[in-house]
Amino acid sequence: MSITAAVAGASGYAGGELLRLLLAHPSFEVGPVAAGAKAGSSVTSVHPHLTALTDRHFVATHAAELSQADVVFLALPHGQSGELAAALPIDLPIVDLGADHRLVDPHAWTTYYGGGHSGTWLYGLPELPGVRDALSGATRVANPGCYPTGVILGLAPLLAADLIEPYDIVVLAASGTTGAGRGATDALMASEVMGSMSAYKVGGTHQHTPEIEQALSAAAGDQATVSFTPTLAPMPRGILASSTARLKEGVDTDELHEALHAVYAHEPFVHILPPGVWPRTGAVLGSNSVHLQVAADRHSGRAVVVSAIDNLTKGAAGQALQNANLMLGLPEGSGLTAIGVAP
Repeated sequence: MSITAAVAGASGYAGGELLRLLLAHPSFEVGPVAAGAKAGSSVTSVHPHLTALTDRHFVATHAAELSQADVVFLALPHGQSGELAAALPIDLPIVDLGADHRLVDPHAWTTYYGGGHSGTWLYGLPELPGVRDALSGATRVANPGCYPTGVILGLAPLLAADLIEPYDIVVLAASGTTGAGRGATDALMASEVMGSMSAYKVGGTHQHTPEIEQALSAAAGDQATVSFTPTLAPMPRGILASSTARLKEGVDTDELHEALHAVYAHEPFVHILPPGVWPRTGAVLGSNSVHLQVAADRHSGRAVVVSAIDNLTKGAAGQALQNANLMLGLPEGSGLTAIGVAP
């Protein structure tokens, strides 16, 4: 028996990726496909690659329409999920790809996003301790952000093993243009992006900062402080994050590697690369994988962790499907691949 999945915000990049993955999933069928401004338009007018949906049209984003499904994915802009989720049946499984339900601290939400806080749901990063078990039977799950996914998975085991300090973490990360959504802006024009890189939201102003600090503080058992600088790279999709933190006395590269292997050795979607091999975004394209590498920089006394993900897959739609699989008692990897597309 198939499970009907509704997608709100289906005209966006993450929504389109969700539809692509759902179409290939052995247990799901695509139900209501909602998109506010695109309601009435054909799905393939926005997502021409989804030929299986040639005869489908986007519908208006109404709770009554979405609640006909067995599970709902909310791929809406930040700040728009809370009200809609509150109007859906309490027992209907929902995965929110937006930020509305990720943060525990209402003040952090107001500071970085503005408006009222919609509450806190289970943070759906299955590779973190205890989360996979908590996802079983859950009905409300907050999908992590794209930047936080790679950064947290790289640093959390090192903090938990007490190998690095939590108070001076520096993250420099580059994202493809799909991370900014479909909105037409001068900064995202091809003539501005091609052959160029640029920083944005510098100085601790990026909205993913409190999310990263929240998860890393939990891993460390102490307050983590993160300086996060995002950059825009001339590529459609992918994130490469370089994260550094002060080493505890005497810690070397082997110990850092051992800490990652101890946590991720049996994880289907997290791969620690062989020594000397560093992650690249092209290797994870289209996959639900995270590629990690770590080294101890003895000159500066810092650990260096590099992570690569596809921002639309493990950073959004793929992780949402991974969470839904666990929520509904399906095999975790159903409809997903750990193998990237290259070149």
